[in-house]
Amino acid sequence: MTAFDAQAARRDFPLFAMQAAPLHYLDNAATAQMHVAAFEAMRLHDLTARGNVMRGNHRLAEQATSAYAAARRSVAGFVNAASAEEVVFTSGATAALNLVAASLGKVLQAGDEIVVSQAEHHSNFLPWQRLSERGVSLRILPLLADGRLDTSKLEETIGPRCKLVAVTHASNVTGAVTDVAAVVAAARRVGALVLLDGAQMIQHGPVDVGALGCDFYAFSGHKCFGPTGIGVLWGRKDVLHDLPPFMSGGGMVGRVG
Repeated sequence: MTAFDAQAARRDFPLFAMQAAPLHYLDNAATAQMHVAAFEAMRLHDLTARGNVMRGNHRLAEQATSAYAAARRSVAGFVNAASAEEVVFTSGATAALNLVAASLGKVLQAGDEIVVSQAEHHSNFLPWQRLSERGVSLRILPLLADGRLDTSKLEETIGPRCKLVAVTHASNVTGAVTDVAAVVAAARRVGALVLLDGAQMIQHGPVDVGALGCDFYAFSGHKCFGPTGIGVLWGRKDVLHDLPPFMSGGGMVGRVG
């Protein structure tokens, strides 16, 4: 086994390399430091190809659009998505989760149910709680004493009115990893969708959304050694197609009258 070279690892992260005294950073669950490759990619883009994505036909705009498309393909490959069209860039995991809540909320009816767990971060709890103000019922899946989801309660918690199960892939508090297969199986029995908050799991990879069997997967860039202000919502193409738009404008239309 190759010995871990701490100094080489420090050189991969500019913040560590620039410290006069050794820095021991233990807050990666909140925000990881940016890798030098991310710094250089952003610097190179702004120096050589800064243009408006999908908004122009001049050279810089075409380069920016090409880079954007390549980034979507890269993320699609990273999570083993069926298509780059299943990758939606957002401003972070919170925005990705709110996007699904806002879109799905337009089609849910009073009495429909959404299931979350006691382990959820606020970003995967409050958006669904807000929907409950409009008559959607929020049901809570309990935890075991060790912080894992109590899968013995899945059948009684996920009932025939359930439309979505939204749970963390890994807890940001305990680190407990969710038994996704059990959650997906219980949701499928009643025809419900499954959303995984992967903000704490994606960087430990590999994550295969096809093998997981979920319908949505959300994560943020700043916990994956990238910049703040970028996130990803992966969604199965057919599910995304059936959701009403979250926002309007930009390049989503061919003609406006």
